[in-house]
Amino acid sequence: MAEGYVLKASARDRVGKGAARALRRQGLIPAVIYGDKKAALPIAIPSKEATLALYRGGFMTNLGIIEVDGEKHTVIAKDYQLEPVRDFLIHIDFLRVAKGSTLTVDIPVHFVNEEKCPGIKAGGVLNVVRHTVEMTVPADSIPEALIVDLAKAEAGDSIHISAVDIPQGCTPTITDRDFTIATIAAPGGGAGADAEEAEEEAETEE
Repeated sequence: MAEGYVLKASARDRVGKGAARALRRQGLIPAVIYGDKKAALPIAIPSKEATLALYRGGFMTNLGIIEVDGEKHTVIAKDYQLEPVRDFLIHIDFLRVAKGSTLTVDIPVHFVNEEKCPGIKAGGVLNVVRHTVEMTVPADSIPEALIVDLAKAEAGDSIHISAVDIPQGCTPTITDRDFTIATIAAPGGGAGADAEEAEEEAETEE
């Protein structure tokens, strides 16, 4: 699991659009901590620190600690909103994480050994069908990524989830079929139909 983050926050009494705008003018981001059968806790986080946590990578897959007026909460970010024009953070939703719990998280897919891939060396093209895989994972050992090794992939091959080394304790949420992660399109587009079919399968599941 990648290293998490620590943020300091303060509880906020006022909610709503007007209160949120006032916080942003003060350099703060409105956020909320919810879940674990406890009442939702509206908070305010310094904009600079929250933005750094977001863009350092792994924000949606790393556990974080938020200290609210001296009390520490273990959380994972479940959603965030960006201002549509200027692209800065305007709100974050955090889920409380209880010890020993499991989470449903979108785990990124990373591809290795592209330079050794026989299919790519022969002129084929890597077609990524799934950039992330939704998985049920232990809260205290969330994998940073799923690693797909292309060292032996030939042109025309389809790489399915069964070919991926799944970390212990983790399970894809799709269990009824061996779904496609990527294909190696043959030179000249010979595998194009298979790639399009795999993409349509992924879109149908979403």
